[in-house]
Amino acid sequence: MLQRPEWFDLRTGAPINAMRSEWKSPIKILVVTGEASGDGHAARLVDALRAARPGASFQFFGSTGPRLRDRGVETVVEADEFAIIGLPEVLKALPMFLRARKRLLEAVDERKPDLAILVDFPEFNLKLAKALKSRGVRVVYYISPQLWAWRSYRARTFKRHVDRLISILPFEAEWYARRGVRNVDYVGNPAAAELPEPGSKQDFCRKHGLDADRPVVALLPGSRHKEVVRILPEMLKCAVMMRAGDDSLQFVVAMAPGRKREEVEESLRRAGIPEEGLGKSFAVVFGETVDALGAADAAAVASGTATLETAVIGTPLVVVYRSTMLNYLLLRPLVRVEHIGLVNLVAGRRLATELLQGDFTAERLSTELCAILREPRNSEVRAELEEATRVLKRGSASQRAAEIVLDVLDG
Repeated sequence: MLQRPEWFDLRTGAPINAMRSEWKSPIKILVVTGEASGDGHAARLVDALRAARPGASFQFFGSTGPRLRDRGVETVVEADEFAIIGLPEVLKALPMFLRARKRLLEAVDERKPDLAILVDFPEFNLKLAKALKSRGVRVVYYISPQLWAWRSYRARTFKRHVDRLISILPFEAEWYARRGVRNVDYVGNPAAAELPEPGSKQDFCRKHGLDADRPVVALLPGSRHKEVVRILPEMLKCAVMMRAGDDSLQFVVAMAPGRKREEVEESLRRAGIPEEGLGKSFAVVFGETVDALGAADAAAVASGTATLETAVIGTPLVVVYRSTMLNYLLLRPLVRVEHIGLVNLVAGRRLATELLQGDFTAERLSTELCAILREPRNSEVRAELEEATRVLKRGSASQRAAEIVLDVLDG
């Protein structure tokens, strides 16, 4: 008679000694991301998986950005080249996307991964999910695309081709359930739950030649080159305008990792401002967004994940965005939500003014920023942001996501 194993996993009922034997062999996982925010989420998830099973041997490979590469994830495709926005741009780049998909599927056919983790990037990843399922690969989709905003019919793709969908916004699981998709788990939001504590305003200002006793306005123009060149010039015009009215104001441009100083110089030229135009009251930082927001009294932030990070830190903000007019005319009629900014979507009301397309001008932005710089409005907004983002702070979202991935791996 076979001896019964002494311990069993309470979730799956599998013998723990058998599971540990499996962990010793390489666990092959395909990871696919296509933009900077997804690269960061995926990198934290890779860390959490390794921490959850320190005895396991993981082999991660796929489409990587700089953070995933720093974690030793093997690159099949570099996600850096995917940073494209707008339908016309996507259509022009279609051959590149097809080549990337072909390389990833060739790697899948060769390596036979135990699991695929697809991170956001729906235009690419939803089609990839279908191809993976046809090959018998289990699929975990991390960071739901914003189907509740537009193209809701795509929810059926998750029902057919995704084993588990991991959500980071609290209202998404219910939205999917109403459409028959029930394999959805809300884990909290990494932007809220895992955001590092900002350093002090005094230290930040000392490091970058600013005066900690004077107000600071942070300018966050987005993580993609096309966003920077469309959004930063108007932000800089606004800074000049605000400085003309109040010379105590200071400005810091917080650029995403991987962006270049030349992009700021190009934006200054587009705005018609000499590089020395803002003088000593102007600083540019790279990869220091959290500390810049912590030091700021107010911020102008390009729509995206950074608006949620700004809200979690508690800095009053104005959400801005500008695309090409063609993109705007094509996409705006399809959007089914009242708010664009993530902070407003989570709050369910307009906590931050949204200036989009033609409404995004230096004059309008100056007016809105001046309003939230003043007391008592500044303190009121900070309190409202604290209340609105409390629901997102549920410990480690990446750790919870890792537990779900391991649950799928354990079958």
